[in-house]
Amino acid sequence: MIVINFNKPEFEYDVHSMVKAYLPKEDVEMYYTCSPEEVEGRNVACTHRELEHEDGETQKRLEEAEHVFYVDYLENKISLKWIIDGEKLHASDFLVNFEDRKETKNALKQHLYELLKEGTGRELPWGTLTGIRPTKIPMKLMEEGKSDAEIFQYMKDTYFATDEKIQLSIDIAKRERKLLEKLDYENGYSLYIGIPFCPSTCLYCSFTSYPLGMWKDKVDMYLDVLEKEIAFTATKFYHKKLNSIYIGGGTPTTLNAQQLDRLIRKIKCSFDLQHCVEFTVEAGRPDSITKDKLEVLKKHGIVDRISINPQTMKQATLDLIGRHHTVEQIKDSFAMAREVGFDNINMDLIMGLPEENFEDVRNTMEELKAMEPDNITIHSLAIKRAARLNMFKDDYKDMQMVNTQEHMDLCADYCKEMGLEPYYLYRQKGMAGNMENVGYAKKGKAGVYNILIMEEKQTIMALGAGATTKFVLPEVNPDGSQRIERVENVKDVKNYLERVDEMIERKIRKMEEIKWH
Repeated sequence: MIVINFNKPEFEYDVHSMVKAYLPKEDVEMYYTCSPEEVEGRNVACTHRELEHEDGETQKRLEEAEHVFYVDYLENKISLKWIIDGEKLHASDFLVNFEDRKETKNALKQHLYELLKEGTGRELPWGTLTGIRPTKIPMKLMEEGKSDAEIFQYMKDTYFATDEKIQLSIDIAKRERKLLEKLDYENGYSLYIGIPFCPSTCLYCSFTSYPLGMWKDKVDMYLDVLEKEIAFTATKFYHKKLNSIYIGGGTPTTLNAQQLDRLIRKIKCSFDLQHCVEFTVEAGRPDSITKDKLEVLKKHGIVDRISINPQTMKQATLDLIGRHHTVEQIKDSFAMAREVGFDNINMDLIMGLPEENFEDVRNTMEELKAMEPDNITIHSLAIKRAARLNMFKDDYKDMQMVNTQEHMDLCADYCKEMGLEPYYLYRQKGMAGNMENVGYAKKGKAGVYNILIMEEKQTIMALGAGATTKFVLPEVNPDGSQRIERVENVKDVKNYLERVDEMIERKIRKMEEIKWH
C-alpha cells in the first residue's frame, strides 16, 4: 500500500499519477495535515481522507504502508520525502514560484521522478509525461513556429522522455497536422453516437456497457430517445459543417440489421453530409457481426470505415478475457467485410494481456499480416478501477501481464512491413509497461476522428448514454491551453431513457453560457 501525505491540497492528481506510473500495482491513499475545510470539495484521483489526529488512525495507516510519501508546500519551496518500509529515505527540497503553476507542476513532477528513479533504479519511457495526449505538446510548439530540434530539446529537458518516444510524438504530430489541414475548426464539428450494449463484458473493460441479453427489449426505446438527441443536434448545428461521424460503444453491431438501418437512415436524413470526410462504425466484436449488418452499413453509401477488433489472435487469451468468439470468427468477419466492399478496416490489438508472451504477439501480428487490414491500433493494456481485472485482482494476481518496448517495436516493425504508418498516439493511466497506444494506417486511410478526439481541435457533439460533448472554444486558459467546455450525459441507460430531455437541456444551457453560435 502507498500513503501520500500532503500538508495542503495542491497538485494531487500529478503526484498520484507519477507515483502510480512507477508503482502501478499498489493501492494509494491520500491524507492531508491541513484543516478539513481546506480539503472539502477537492476532486482527487484516489482514496481521499482527512487527517484525524485524535484517533490515531492516520498514524496506524502510515505504519502499515510499505511506501509513504510526504509532499509539503512551503513558502517558496516544495519538500518531498519517500520512506520505504519505515527505513529507507529519499528526499528532495527545491525552490519554486507558486504564481507560475505550470512551471511549479513541471518542477514537482521532475523532482518526484528523480526521487522515484533513485529509489527503484528504473527510468520510464515517457519520463514525467502522465497525461493522455503527448502529441499536443509538439503540435502546439509547431504552431508557434518551433523547429524539430527545438521541440526535441524542450521535451527532453522538461519531461525526461526517451529519444525514441520524443521522436515518435513529433513524427505523429506532423502527420496529424497534415491530416487536419482539410478541416474547418471554426465552422466545423464532429459527431459521436454511443451504443452502450455489448455481447459480454471483457475482463479488462471498464467502459459503460450493458449486456445485450439483459437489455434486448429496450434497444428500440434507446433508439427512440437517441433520435431526439440527433434531431436536436441537427437543428442546432444546421449552419455548421459536419466533418466526421463516429458510432462507438459498447458494440454498435449489437443492434440488429433493422435497428442499424434505422439509425443510419436517421443520420442520413438529419444532417448535411457534403463536408463529412469520414464516417466510422465500430463493429468491434466479431461475435456481433453478420453479413446482413455489414450490408446495411454499406448500402447507404456513407459509412466508409469500420473496426473489427480481435485484441489478440490467441484463442486461450480470448477465452480468458471473456470474449466469446473464436479466432476463426475474426477471420470470417474480416473476409465478409471485404466481400461486402469495405476498403478501410481497422483492427485493435492489446499488448500486455494476461498470460500472453512475446511469441504470442508475434503470432498475432503474423495473422494480421496475412489479412492485410488498412488500420491497426496497438493498445497497451490499461486496467481501470472498475474493470473486473482490478476489482477482483486477487483472483488474477498470479497471471503474467507483460508489455515492453520490445513488444511495441515488434508491432511497429510488422506495421511498417504492411505499409502502415503511425498517425495518432495517446496514453492512459496504468498502462502496461508505461507505454502508449498507437494507431497505424495505410496512406489515405488514417482515422480523422481518432486524431480529433485526442488533439481536441474541434467541437464534438456526443449523443447517447455516457457520452461527453466537448465544445472547443477560441479562448485559451491562463496556462495557455485551449478552453474546452464539457457536457456529460448520464451513464446509466435507464436514467438516459427517462432523462433524455434533461440531457438536451444541459447542452442548451451550456451553449447559452458559452454564447455558442
